[in-house]
Amino acid sequence: MQVSPESTSNIERRMTIGVPAEQVEKEVEKRLRDAARNVRLNGFRPGKVPLKVVRKRFGQGVRQEVLGEVMRNSYVEAIQQEDVQPASTPRFEPKTVEEGKDFEFVAVFEVMPEVEVGDLSKISVEKPVSEVLEKDINKMIDNLRRQQATFKEVGRKAKKKDVMTIDFRGTIDGEAFEGGSGEDQRLTLGEGQMIPGFEDQLIGAKTGEEHTLEVTFPEDYQNEDLAGKEARFEVTVKKVEEPQLPKLEPEFFEQFGVQVETEEAFREEVRKNMERELKNGINNRVKQQVIDGMLEVTELEVPQGLVDQEIEQLKQQAVQQFGGQMDASQLPSEIFQDQAQRRVKTGLIFQAILRQNELETDQEKVDAKIQEIASTYEDPDEVIQYYSNTPEQRQQIESAVLEDQVVDLVLEKAKVKEKKYKYEDAVKPPQQAG
Repeated sequence: MQVSPESTSNIERRMTIGVPAEQVEKEVEKRLRDAARNVRLNGFRPGKVPLKVVRKRFGQGVRQEVLGEVMRNSYVEAIQQEDVQPASTPRFEPKTVEEGKDFEFVAVFEVMPEVEVGDLSKISVEKPVSEVLEKDINKMIDNLRRQQATFKEVGRKAKKKDVMTIDFRGTIDGEAFEGGSGEDQRLTLGEGQMIPGFEDQLIGAKTGEEHTLEVTFPEDYQNEDLAGKEARFEVTVKKVEEPQLPKLEPEFFEQFGVQVETEEAFREEVRKNMERELKNGINNRVKQQVIDGMLEVTELEVPQGLVDQEIEQLKQQAVQQFGGQMDASQLPSEIFQDQAQRRVKTGLIFQAILRQNELETDQEKVDAKIQEIASTYEDPDEVIQYYSNTPEQRQQIESAVLEDQVVDLVLEKAKVKEKKYKYEDAVKPPQQAG
């Protein structure tokens, strides 16, 4: 077998492979003889079909089958011989296929790129500094109580946190617009469910009243046809309800999986959960900035074959999010292209840093991570045992820890500046998902 490799770009290769005619013809002949012993044709007894008849009837199909296998097998041998690492499935282009002549074909494929990680010292990272304050805990507990609240209709003027049921009709320059009307709409005053100014003008309203609201759609409103425009809403208040918050007692605590008897113990559990959420929020923000920085300082051409694989995974994830109610193949690949390319590029840079710095998984950090996860469950020992007995699940934790080790390494070289954040801002997810 002869191999002639050619680089057509940084990541694309054309490999011309030649296979001796004898190898191809020998395999074709063998299969035709096997077919002659087993094939059934009218006018011939089983096993007595002449070889020339079999060759005339099946020769072309058998030959194509053999050539397909020869291309696949020869390609595998060739990439091992040339020591190349493919990043995509090859495309085969037969060149010489005449019977009796050496078979020649071209394999076109992408290879894994050589990653030259950029100057990590040029990366700037803003690290949030935050803590859980008593007022944050109070606000969280208030939110939890409101999630379990019942509602009592009142005849007084409405105030913030009340739930109001309304009918409304909106117009712009006297004309109704799509999405501007509704009936029996429930909204919690002060929660920002409607556009700015809408709910504020209903504070103080009572059941049975009609109000005219003058509001302006934000300049960045999602519907560009409405953005920045002034609108008038005719609103009828049909009901005003006051939330009845549950008492802080064991029955309420159990609604959130917390088995404690006192408010103090419940507050401590809430604090622990918020501190865990804060830690994760800060880590996610920092990691996102590290990824953004690595992508910015590293030039890298990404194999489309890897991007296509990632697109398929993103499609499957999208289908799962929608409850499996659609066919993944119906989703346009273009909408996932940028996200998939970013993910592939990020993965290649992470792998390069791991290799160049000879980083290995810190098993102590893996155990600590598993214990941290287990602490959020009712029976931590059972969760720890699960990870111990499920290698693929432990491997996922190991991969996450390795990523954290890469982030820590980058932070050692990057410009890191601390900035104070409120708790509620620090736990918000970063805008760019990696």
